[in-house]
Amino acid sequence: MHRRSLLQTGAATLGGAVAAGCASVVASPGAQTPFELPLVTIPIVGSSQVFPVRRIYCIGRNYAAHAREMGSDPTREPPFFFQKPSDAVQYVAPGSTADHPYPSLTKNYHYEIELVAALKSGGKDIAPEQALAHVFGYTIGLDMTRRDLQRAMGDEKKPWEIGKSFDRSAPLGPIHPVALTGHFTQGAISLQVNGVTKQSADLRFMIWSVAEQISKLSQAFELKAGDIIYSGTPENVGPVVRGDRMLGHIDGLPDLSVRVV
Repeated sequence: MHRRSLLQTGAATLGGAVAAGCASVVASPGAQTPFELPLVTIPIVGSSQVFPVRRIYCIGRNYAAHAREMGSDPTREPPFFFQKPSDAVQYVAPGSTADHPYPSLTKNYHYEIELVAALKSGGKDIAPEQALAHVFGYTIGLDMTRRDLQRAMGDEKKPWEIGKSFDRSAPLGPIHPVALTGHFTQGAISLQVNGVTKQSADLRFMIWSVAEQISKLSQAFELKAGDIIYSGTPENVGPVVRGDRMLGHIDGLPDLSVRVV
């Protein structure tokens, strides 16, 4: 086929997609791609199945004391969210201590322990009263943060993904189905570094509950199955260095153990 014919065929194909209102093209089953991408998954407790991760959403400053230590007024600030790439996940098996690489470019690397909700379904404009019906299960996670880069970008009024959205910045444990645990609305949440308690609070101190977070997120994005939501961290976030061991705890879930290397 001549080059002109190839160009005309390609243009016609793209034109049809645009005319149909397609923002992206979904490959049909069996379609070949020039390379393979691994599917990010998380093991599910009590099942041979795994949970496929579509998006990672995180809420900022969702405990009053943490909001104050970050320089905000929790009585006036509406919820705000950011995202991490799905391949930021670092799975940590219960009973093990995972090696977590200290990332590049930072000299102030911070921990943030959080409850993580995993969705089995979604939608737009979900009412808070219906939001928990979309939750498949929960796990414990760390929202690791290059704090110096985050603050530098914030000071310059620039996006601060570089401080939050990097390789292995989302260590977490397996997904525990709601049928096994119920929903988490209260219970101790804490983090130790080298055996010393650094963060300690209760899930009931969240400013915005998991149900409210799902509702608020669904006003901005169409939520879907495979989305996970980091629900915020308590006060006393702080730095770790190579050799430090972090031990995260949430009542009703296995502890999360990570060593910085």
